[in-house]
Amino acid sequence: MQDIFNKLRVHQELNLPFVLYKKPNEGTVYGLFQENDHLYFVNDFTEKGFVFAPFDDIESTVLIPKEESSYIETDSVTPKDYLQLEPEEKPSLSAKVDFELLVTKSIKAITNGKLKKVVVSRKEDVELDSFEVQDLFEKLISIYPTAYTYCWYHPKVGLWMGATPEKLIATTGKQFYSMSLAGTRKLEGAENDEWASKEIEEQKIVTDYILENLRKVTSEVEVSSPYTIKAGCLLHIKTDIKGELRKHSNLMEVISILHPTPAVCGLPKPIAKDFIRDNEVYERGYYTGFLGELNKINETELCSDLYVNLRCMELKKGKAILYMGCGITQSSNPEREWFETVTKSQTMKAVLNAK
Repeated sequence: MQDIFNKLRVHQELNLPFVLYKKPNEGTVYGLFQENDHLYFVNDFTEKGFVFAPFDDIESTVLIPKEESSYIETDSVTPKDYLQLEPEEKPSLSAKVDFELLVTKSIKAITNGKLKKVVVSRKEDVELDSFEVQDLFEKLISIYPTAYTYCWYHPKVGLWMGATPEKLIATTGKQFYSMSLAGTRKLEGAENDEWASKEIEEQKIVTDYILENLRKVTSEVEVSSPYTIKAGCLLHIKTDIKGELRKHSNLMEVISILHPTPAVCGLPKPIAKDFIRDNEVYERGYYTGFLGELNKINETELCSDLYVNLRCMELKKGKAILYMGCGITQSSNPEREWFETVTKSQTMKAVLNAK
């Protein structure tokens, strides 16, 4: 573990790009350290390395290329015990009013037949006196061992960290695995409670979209029944989707079909994206984009492992910018949706407040 953090400190001093990441329920931390500060972009997703993609422009997907980087992985990581202090919540009344108005506008657009579902979001600035990247990343991987945790930096883009529960797609040769993840509620001993119709409807919309569109590029698909999973202090409904891609299908086709999923955008996708652009009062950037390993060699086959960038924050001098959103359907309640974003914000606040 020390080798990877020694390399991290050198790259920070030289102001060079890097990424550290840990996969769900694994003990290994991986690091890719770019040896120059050039900003590389993906061309056709046949490249090898680590990708970091924005929500709204797949052609601007940033690549830390394998051939321009050094690679380090640890054998095993022992989580540390941190005292997780409850953040002192002082929700901004104006932020609450603005977000509830956005949700109300979304419901109206759905009622008028323009949309079937839309995912709206907000950001929140948290003041920081100072922070150490290594310290925050160690807290992240210790507090959220079942999530995909990462720390990504490029001097020409910025510093991001996250603990996402949602895989976009994983491929090994022509075999693929994806998921439908939607519906959210706070844990609080409610793991066995029944889900409300709004959350069930929201999750079904996501699943149906993925299955319908994957038909274009798959030769076979296997789907699980929906089930409840825990992600930090939250519960979600999840459906596993796996199968085999057609002989002439490629990863770029599949990513273009899946991203952005209805779980982070809405349906119909083009109308939902336009609604988000016109009505959210900020640019999402890399929030609700995707990230992960691209074309890593595993024995004799190429493997990719990509995750949706949720439960994340952008770190700048003096502040952390937190991003949270929720799926809106016709049965949504504006105040409940606001409190869902407050609950989601505590994923990163737990890291910032841990001692």
